[in-house]
Formats: sequence, C-alpha cells, structure tokens
Amino acid sequence: MADKIATREAYGNALAEFGDKYDFVVLDADLAAATKTGIFKKKFPERFFNCGIAEGNMMTVAAGLAAAGKTVFASTFAMFAAGRAFEQVRNSIAYPHLNVKIGATHAGITVGEDGATHQCLEDIATMRSIPGMAIVNPADAVEARAAVEWAINYKGPVYLRFGRLAVPVVYDRDTYNFEFGKNITLREGKDVTIMATGITVDMALEAAKLLEADGISARVTDVHTIKPLDKADVLDAAAKTGAIVTVEEHNVIGGLGSAVAECVSEGRPVRVLRVGVEDKFGRSGKVPALLEMYGLTPAAIASEAKAAVALKA
Repeated sequence: MADKIATREAYGNALAEFGDKYDFVVLDADLAAATKTGIFKKKFPERFFNCGIAEGNMMTVAAGLAAAGKTVFASTFAMFAAGRAFEQVRNSIAYPHLNVKIGATHAGITVGEDGATHQCLEDIATMRSIPGMAIVNPADAVEARAAVEWAINYKGPVYLRFGRLAVPVVYDRDTYNFEFGKNITLREGKDVTIMATGITVDMALEAAKLLEADGISARVTDVHTIKPLDKADVLDAAAKTGAIVTVEEHNVIGGLGSAVAECVSEGRPVRVLRVGVEDKFGRSGKVPALLEMYGLTPAAIASEAKAAVALKA
C-alpha cells in the first residue's frame, strides 16, 4: 500500500527544506500548526511572521514585502485566503503582479468535521477569475514539494492549493519532474480521458482499473496546473479519445471542469462530463462518508466515464 501524506504536510516540510537554499519569508494568519508553516517557523524564526486572525491584513503585508523585493509565502486556510481576503489578493497582489505565493491549505470537503464554513469549494473559481494568477493543485506530497520549489523561482502571484487529508503518494520523488502548465499523462487509454486534479488523481487511477475490468480503456491525466491550462494536452485528449471526464474536489462550476469545457468547446467539441461537488455547500462529517455522499469515489468516476463513452455513439 502506498504511503499517505497530506499535501499541507509536504508544503510545510518543503518550506523548511528550501529555506536553506532560497531567500524568502513566510507569513501565517495564526494557523501555523494547521497549515504546517510552523515547521519553517521553528527552523527560521527570523523569517516567519504571524499576522494574526486578520487575513486581509496579512495579504497587504505580503504585498508590501514583495514590493520591497522579497519573495513571500502567505498561508492560511483556502476559505480565508480565497474568500475573506479576496479583495486584497486581487488589488494588492495580483493587480501589481507581485511575487506573493498564497499557500492555501484545508481546501475541499476533506476538511471533514469542520463543516461547510471551512470546506472551501469555490477557491479555484475565484482565483481563476483574477488576471495573471497562476493556480497549482498538487496531487500528492511529491508534487507538492516540487510545486513549492517552482513557486519560489516563479516571478508573480501563485495560488497553491493543499489539503488536510493524508493521501496516497502517486509519484516517485527521485524521478518526478514538475513542469508548470504541462499536464502529466499517468496512464494511456483510447476510449475516454479522465482529467483529475489534486487528491482526486489517485481516485482517477483507481477508476481506470475498474473501467479496464469492464473493457474500457481510460487515459488518466494529472492536471496540476489549472491556470494556465495545458490546452494543447486537453485538445489532444479530445482528439484521441473523443470524451473527457474531469474530476475535482471543488464545485463543478468554475473549476477544472469549467476550464476544460471552455477549452474543448472552442477547440475540439467532444463530450465533457464533470465529477465534483454539484453546486452545493459541504457539511460536517467523516471524510469517507463525505466523499461517498458527494460522489468523489473511484466507482463514481468510473460510472461517469462509462456514461461519457456511451454518449460518443
């Protein structure tokens, strides 16, 4: 069985690891233990600043530091980073295209018992709407680590989306290579393409195994970069398999599914079915039960893929 590590844990470890190699500072909104930026704080206390429960202020502090030439990571829960601080992210960080990396943890329904107020299912949609904002949603701990190093060296604002739940490690750290804006094909197939992002990538791979048992060949793609979308790969998938299923731990409105559908409708129209939260708020509960309730399981993905293949006829 594959090791399980939360991407938020990998984020904190990566900040501490790369703090020796690169010059950057880290801000947090009084959640360092949960976002795991506390790992960096322990190692580099002079480069860590707790801005308190004042997320909008934290983003403006980050903007000021970036305007003064610093590379800045500003961290809090996704709900607060993309929700409460949206205006400051838009006007103070993105509009002047400053070098601020937003480390947003606890995204999606896998926050579990914290419930709807903390289960951010709209952040990809809001961040996609901001001009110049790069969005990266890692599938596992290996990809999260690589994305952090990439973000350190990227010039401009970045939204990094991390989860609370420990999830299977998909990649081999020794061979993994992160390419911003480039999808990764994890499995070839000819009947349908499953395009997944974040923690749903492992689910998509499991769904492909279920489909194979039923004689359906599924291509599986890791879309770690949601903005800018790898349009060339999306259109290639549309041409070669004739049907696409998107999977995300996010509202089906405005996220990966919307981005892929927009691309396909303009470039190569084929069926696109979206697996995600169907325009609902989350609710408090145990994570396995929530994933089942909201249709984020390998079986649910496989079912939608079968429907997509049937619609090709």
